[in-house]
This record gives sequence, C-alpha cells and structure tokens, in this order.
Amino acid sequence: MGKNFDERFHPDLSPAQMLEAGVFWGKYMTDCQNEFPADRFTNAKLSPLKKNPKLNFFGVNASMSLRDWKKKWRIYADDPRGRFQWYCRYYMGRRIPDEDNRQIKRRWNMRRHTMAIMKNCHPMDWDCRKRQRQAVLHWGYDSRKM
Repeated sequence: MGKNFDERFHPDLSPAQMLEAGVFWGKYMTDCQNEFPADRFTNAKLSPLKKNPKLNFFGVNASMSLRDWKKKWRIYADDPRGRFQWYCRYYMGRRIPDEDNRQIKRRWNMRRHTMAIMKNCHPMDWDCRKRQRQAVLHWGYDSRKM
C-alpha cells in the first residue's frame, strides 16, 4: 500500500492525509468506507448527511459536484465517485494502465495552479488564493506548505 507508483506520480499526501486535512466538503466517500482500511477515516473530516465547505481545509468550496463531473464525462466507469476514488484504489495497489495514465496526466495538469500559487502568494499565506489552494489540495498537492 502506498508503493510502486508510476514514476511520474508523486502525491504529497496519502488519501488518509487528504481526508484529515479537509477535502471535498467532507462528503466524499462517506457511503463506501467499508471498501477501504478503517484507519483511513480515523481523523477524517466527514459530513455524511450533506456537503459542508467549512470542513475543507481552506473553508471554501473549490470543486464541482459529482453530478457535474458525470455530466462532463470525466468519470471512469469502475470509479463512479471520480478521481479520488481512483487514487484511493491506486494507493492500495490497483493498477489499470490506461486509466492510471489518464489520471496521472490530469493531476500533472494541475501543476499550473500550484505554480500560480507559488508565483502570486507569499509562502504559507493561506488567505491568498484560497479556492486554488483548496483545489490543488483535492489533487494531493499539499498547498498548506506553499
């Protein structure tokens, strides 16, 4: 678990660390926890009944709903909850070469946002570009350290 990643894929945070930091309104994965190790959710900020942007680390909404993602055809059939579900399964050792490549490329494309944060914000200024910081946190970049 957490090993043998593609050489292009170096997330700063594990799925458990992301959930503990506060991502996806606290709503993500609340209905499928049994699939994953229980310790992944020990310190997770979750909101089982409804989404709560205040649970996001930066306290802002920085993502589309799953419904919107599905409308845009960005959901892989085997991961109906989206990219984070893919990452959780990838982290556990599942490999699907074509899908892994697609998701790794999508994450790599988020680097433009990390670069914008580093270019426009003072280090550790969490009030600068909060939505952008939250969005890259959703992709496993630790924007709390930028």
